[in-house]
Amino acid sequence: MSSKSQDNDDNFEGQSALKEELNKKIKEQKVLLDELSNLKKSRRVYIQQRNSNIFFLADRSQTLGSCKKELDSMKKDLQDM
Repeated sequence: MSSKSQDNDDNFEGQSALKEELNKKIKEQKVLLDELSNLKKSRRVYIQQRNSNIFFLADRSQTLGSCKKELDSMKKDLQDM
């Protein structure tokens, strides 16, 4: 096997792993959206600060909107692959 075809195989495997990871994140995001959508209006929503164990109170509708945008972005990235 030539080194060029081996590089192509490695690249394909890398792409496949990235797609699997992105699909996993998309599924997680869909579950998050479903959970946020089904919350009672009186329930509180907290957002975790990145790289920290600190949570802040957040607006439910804003959180839902940002989650939808993030899901759309992930879907677009998957289609671009």
